[in-house]
Amino acid sequence: MEEMEDAASMLPYLPLELRSSELSWPPATAEALAAMSRGPEHGGVASGEALAAAVSGMRRASDPSPLARFAPQGYALFFDELMPREDAEKWFGEVIPFLANLLLRLPELLEYHWRHARGYSRSRKGRVEAGLRILDRQQAGIVILSRELVAALLACSFFSLFPVIERGFKHLPMINFDSLFANLYESYDEKPESKMRCITHYFNRISSNIPVGVVSFERKVLPVDSNHLVPYGKVDFWSKSAFPLCHLEVHDSGLMEDHSGEALQVDFANKYIGGGALNWGCVQEEILFMINPELIVSMLFLPALADNEAIEIVGTERFSNYTGYASSFKFSGDYIDKKDTDRMGRHRTRIVAIDALCRPGIKQYELQLLLREINKAFCGFSDDSKYQLYERVFQENCLAGLVDGRVQVSNHVSGDDALQKDPATFPRTEGGAGDKEIPNAEALTQIPDDEDNIGIVTGNWGCGAFGGDPELKSMIQWLAASQALRPFMSYYTFGTEALQNLRQVSQWILLHGWTVGDLWKMLLEYSSQRLKQETKLGFFAWLLPSVTADDAMTFNTLDAT
Repeated sequence: MEEMEDAASMLPYLPLELRSSELSWPPATAEALAAMSRGPEHGGVASGEALAAAVSGMRRASDPSPLARFAPQGYALFFDELMPREDAEKWFGEVIPFLANLLLRLPELLEYHWRHARGYSRSRKGRVEAGLRILDRQQAGIVILSRELVAALLACSFFSLFPVIERGFKHLPMINFDSLFANLYESYDEKPESKMRCITHYFNRISSNIPVGVVSFERKVLPVDSNHLVPYGKVDFWSKSAFPLCHLEVHDSGLMEDHSGEALQVDFANKYIGGGALNWGCVQEEILFMINPELIVSMLFLPALADNEAIEIVGTERFSNYTGYASSFKFSGDYIDKKDTDRMGRHRTRIVAIDALCRPGIKQYELQLLLREINKAFCGFSDDSKYQLYERVFQENCLAGLVDGRVQVSNHVSGDDALQKDPATFPRTEGGAGDKEIPNAEALTQIPDDEDNIGIVTGNWGCGAFGGDPELKSMIQWLAASQALRPFMSYYTFGTEALQNLRQVSQWILLHGWTVGDLWKMLLEYSSQRLKQETKLGFFAWLLPSVTADDAMTFNTLDAT
């Protein structure tokens, strides 16, 4: 079968075998899963210790690599001591049989997926593949998975069945849960336990109501070839940009994931997607992956990010509440995600993973690193559905036909007004998503979104442990969002002292009608002075003394309001 070509390419990364053009489990694994699927009285898996033994046996059948040291003890600790007895009885009596049944269907789910995921078309790109495969570095592409298939792949992670030997050669992160269970046994804090509570809560939820719809995983690449319409921007690309700055909303409290309305939320990512989600890490990205466990599947087939790449994931559902951060992170119960779905059947949760420079120190003010950061954000924030608008703007205005020094975008205005696009300029598709089936191929990969005005929700990307300058990073993200024609950027400061004047400074900049090029050039001048040690001020304090007396009065008025 033609679709088995994709299966063959994925086989080194799956715990399955290809026999006579059909996928199947190794006999020993199939036997163990079949026994578990009939309940603890048949499979003998009624405790964490028995589960660890079953996991170890199935792992040996598909991969010679041993489980992480202390992983069996971690399985036993969590399910026999930390999980309440009532919850454990449900887990072994209902959830384990459900997961085993789901895994027994994995070959069938994959074969169905590959039969219906070949040859999708996109109007400007020709034929596009959307089937499960390794989305290699520097190769833009998309994988679209049913949420039932996502659940089955996550069950593979839980039982630590994915082969590990080939993953390092492809710069792929590890996706099995054995290290997380090992950390639980070795740990003196509650992070691994809280992570496992998020994950087991997800499995508990779906065991009674399997999710429907799809999730899309897209590798976005900003071409370094200047012949492309929207290339990796050099100095002139940014300095000459006459795009107006988009509206900037500042939130001094609250969490990004609680933002109301549909927007693209920034994942402060590691270059290996997921970071330490399945290990010791427990900051923004790792927490995001715990409360939205469907994100974890991206770790199966998305190699490490290069400087000109980003990953956009649409359609995952949030399942858990939490409190705290890092060492204080704790699972705090069920979360009901009330977002509706789009035409593709994707939950309206949009996440973009962009990795910032790690601890760059004073070098973050160097030109090449400034370009690296702004292009990284621009790659993530760019919207493929705006291609026609990009084409019109870039060709007619951006570097040549400027009118009064201002880019002329229909219905795209600066100041506090959001981008209101003309629906007539964007192609539409008909049809919706089925329950558990992948929707019509044309509807999947043309222009899938019902909403055009999707802004950016972000915060202190690349700051904190990564050591970035919050003032610099906030301006870089604002520039990238504006250049990407996003209607707004909602910025959550998390009470960072350096950003206490972000709202007032952005209002002053908008009041004076600055373009992307204007603000970029000021950042370059400031950064040059920081490198030469001609100033030790933050960007906001450095910028404001240069205004006139009247401008300062206006700024003080804004500050008072």
